[in-house]
Amino acid sequence: MLADQTRERLNDPELVRIRDEHMRRLQTIFDGVDKEDTAFVLAGVDGGGAFIPWQGDPLSFYHDKLNALAEHADALRNTRIFRPMAMTTNLYGVHFSDATFGAKVILHEGQWQSMLLTNRVGELPPPDLTRNTTWHLAQQVAEIYRDAQLSVPFYGVPGIASVLNVGINLYGAELLVAMLTDPEDARHDLAIINATLMDMHRRQQYLLPAAQMQQGCPGDRIQPPGFAQICGCSTQLLSRELYRDFIAPLDTALLAAYPHGGLIHLCGGHTQHIPTWRGIPAFRAFQLNDRAAGDLAHYFHGLRDDQILYVNPCEEMPLERIMEITGGHRVVIVANLEMPPKKKF
Repeated sequence: MLADQTRERLNDPELVRIRDEHMRRLQTIFDGVDKEDTAFVLAGVDGGGAFIPWQGDPLSFYHDKLNALAEHADALRNTRIFRPMAMTTNLYGVHFSDATFGAKVILHEGQWQSMLLTNRVGELPPPDLTRNTTWHLAQQVAEIYRDAQLSVPFYGVPGIASVLNVGINLYGAELLVAMLTDPEDARHDLAIINATLMDMHRRQQYLLPAAQMQQGCPGDRIQPPGFAQICGCSTQLLSRELYRDFIAPLDTALLAAYPHGGLIHLCGGHTQHIPTWRGIPAFRAFQLNDRAAGDLAHYFHGLRDDQILYVNPCEEMPLERIMEITGGHRVVIVANLEMPPKKKF
C-alpha cells in the first residue's frame, strides 16, 4: 500500500510548482521563444523496476514503486536541472505491443524478448483490445496511477513503440522482404499494426489526465502535454524511398493523433530520412543517443528550425561538441550535470 509519507511527498505543492516552471520553459523551447542564457538539461527520476505479470499483482508492485520514487522526491527541487518524477509502466519493455498481437514474450537474462509469429505476412488479424489480457493489464496499471491521486509524478505509458518496430518484432526480416516482393501484403499488416497502436494511444488518453501523461522514458524524453512519441530504431534498416513510401505516412498518422505531433527516438544510422522528416509537420522532436548522437550536426543543420533535438552525450558526441554544434539552442541535453552549460549566441 502507499505510505502516508509517499502521499505527502508526491503531493508537495512546492515540487509541483518547480516541475511546472521547468515544463513552461520546455514549452518555450518547442515554441522557439526560449530566452534563458543556459541550455535546457533533463535528468529525470524513475521509481525503477519492471513488473513481471506471472510473479505478482500490479497493485502491490506499483505501490512499492511509488513508495521508492518518493524517497527521491527532493531531486526535483533543483531549479537549474529538470529532474521530473515519473511512474513508468515497463510492461514487457519494448515488446509490449508485440504481446498485444499474440507474440510470446519472455524474460531472458533480465531483458524482455519476443518470439516471431508463425503466420505469413499479410495474414495478421487485428487484436480485440476489449478482450486482450496484455491491454487489460496496461489499463489496470493506468488506473492504479490515476486512483493514487498523486500530483507530482508523471505517468509514462507502456512502450507502444512504432509500426515498423512492431512489424519487425513480429516477423523479423520477412517483413522487409515482403515490402519488396509482396508490397500489398506488407501494407495490409502494417496498416493493422498502426491502427491498433493508434487505438491504444486513444484509450490511454481517455484514461489519464493530459497534464500528467507522458510517453515512454519520460526521464529522458519528457515533452510538453499533447505530444506523442514513436520508436525509430529500425528505420536505419530502410532506404529513404522504402521508409517514405511505406512507413512515413503511418508514423505521421500516429503522431498527428496528438494535438502537437511528437518525438521519434533514434539510436542508429538514420540520416537518410532527414529530408523526409523535415517535410512532415507532425515530426517535432528527435531523441538521439548512441550512434545517432554522433550525427547531431546532420540533424541540427538538416531539420527545420522548429524541430527540437534531445541529445544524450556520449563518447562520440561529448557535451562540449553538442554545445559547439547547437550553441545550446533547439536542444535538450539529457545528462546528470551539476550545472547547465551557458548558451552561445
